[in-house]
Amino acid sequence: MAIIESNVAPGSEGFRANREGMLALIERMRMLEARARTLSSASAERFHKRGQLLPRERVALVLDPGTPFLELSTLAGYMFDTANADKSVPGGGVIGGIGYVAGIRCMISANDSGIDAGALQPFGLDKTLRIQELALENKLPFVQLVESAGANLLRYRVEDFVRGGNIFRNLARMSAAGLPVVTVTHGSSTAGGAYQTGLSDYIVMVRGRTRAFLAGPPLLKAATGEIATEEELGGAEMHTSISGLGDYLAEDDRDALRIARDIMAGLPWDRSGPGPDPATYHPPLYDPEELLGIMPMDHKRPVDMRQVIARIVDESDFTEMSPNYGPATVVGQARIAGMAIGIITNNGPLDPAGANKATHFIQACCQSRTPILYLNNTTGYIVGRAYEEAGMIKHGSKMIQAVTSATVPQITIYCGASFGAGNYGMCGRGFHPRFCFSWPNAKTAVMGGEQAAETMAIVAEAGAARKGVPVDREKLDQMKAGITAVFNGQMDVFATSARMLDDGVIDPRDTRAVLAEVLAICRESEAREPQRMQFAVSRP
Repeated sequence: MAIIESNVAPGSEGFRANREGMLALIERMRMLEARARTLSSASAERFHKRGQLLPRERVALVLDPGTPFLELSTLAGYMFDTANADKSVPGGGVIGGIGYVAGIRCMISANDSGIDAGALQPFGLDKTLRIQELALENKLPFVQLVESAGANLLRYRVEDFVRGGNIFRNLARMSAAGLPVVTVTHGSSTAGGAYQTGLSDYIVMVRGRTRAFLAGPPLLKAATGEIATEEELGGAEMHTSISGLGDYLAEDDRDALRIARDIMAGLPWDRSGPGPDPATYHPPLYDPEELLGIMPMDHKRPVDMRQVIARIVDESDFTEMSPNYGPATVVGQARIAGMAIGIITNNGPLDPAGANKATHFIQACCQSRTPILYLNNTTGYIVGRAYEEAGMIKHGSKMIQAVTSATVPQITIYCGASFGAGNYGMCGRGFHPRFCFSWPNAKTAVMGGEQAAETMAIVAEAGAARKGVPVDREKLDQMKAGITAVFNGQMDVFATSARMLDDGVIDPRDTRAVLAEVLAICRESEAREPQRMQFAVSRP
């Protein structure tokens, strides 16, 4: 065994400052998540009066009691609905995550109809598409709880209409791949959104509540002059007895969710249970609570990422490869919840030797079919004449090529800085890691704001010198301040996660549990052969 020795001093001033900073960021994140839940639950009286459950009540009832639910992208769309940070509601109007239904690990998607009647919020489309992408890539059955007012016509954008077609394409792709799509249509499923219901394999409708039509009564009257009630046009009884769109008629939301669970229980699907048996592995030797104080709030301050590894892997056992070659790049093998994992992380910039080492390690992991975890903490690939002469571009490109061509699941966590091409080499979101999460202190950018501002100032000064004119220092300082503000305003997780540049922000203390969950998902998907099942995709 290669046990990492702890050099963390929880009583030190630096540790306490780091911990307080991390806790403040976690509190801000939880406050924003609670804001979305509070706004949705404010509709409780209206929902319950008409015999309906709130969206999160629906999700809770469809899931197996006491099993984990990995919620995704809770900060999606933050500050895009309104520029007022005190009023912005994150989440994109969609509740999405991975959990168990009748013993089967599934992707769950639910319209948060407690907010604006379930109308799509900013980045709600992006969130839905990412949820579907994860279901396809990880071979997860798809359970969707539909009740949506559709797109907000006051915010209509033609590109959202065109891109929205991907939602329906993905539903068809999932069914074709043998991944059952089970839909409970709790309320409205209108216009193009009707295909969200229609492209499902199993459809449950609720008497007196479900509404599915291509044109609702107002549009129907405007387009054709025909007058019909919502129930006549697209109610549950009509669709389950006349059109044949609905497969099951439920009496209320609870009954509909019971039917959905019964459908899942009847599927011939692997029910492997929630992860490996804890009796087969041992936890880290060090308290994960200490992860709060390890990472500095200032990404320029150094940190030994081995201390992070020591608090997330089994028995703090990490077999490091080539520790003396390219030492700022740390690579090695470990286990998390008994499952093998290769880890790549950074104790500084990536240099030619470090990039070479990482490339070799990625190839070795692919050969042994070992998933790879990238713990991002780098200011990028190192620069300078000596490093250019040593082939930084060539060796960095080899690493990026290896990341791109890897044949095993890759998981990324932004733990600190993820700057420049280092973001690419460390399997940033643009390189399609299987899962991608952030810690609350993480920063992502092409470079630091100060560096960007100083770069442009040097360019401006050089331009003035070529023209033989004096530099306007006041304008130059204004330009630098503006550039710094733009960069700094987009690099923290509250900006990047809002833009769907990760799959969610996690508390560092939850890192091991999250990794155990996603590793189990990856392991199951890699072992699962496509299941060609006969679904009722062709309606009578």
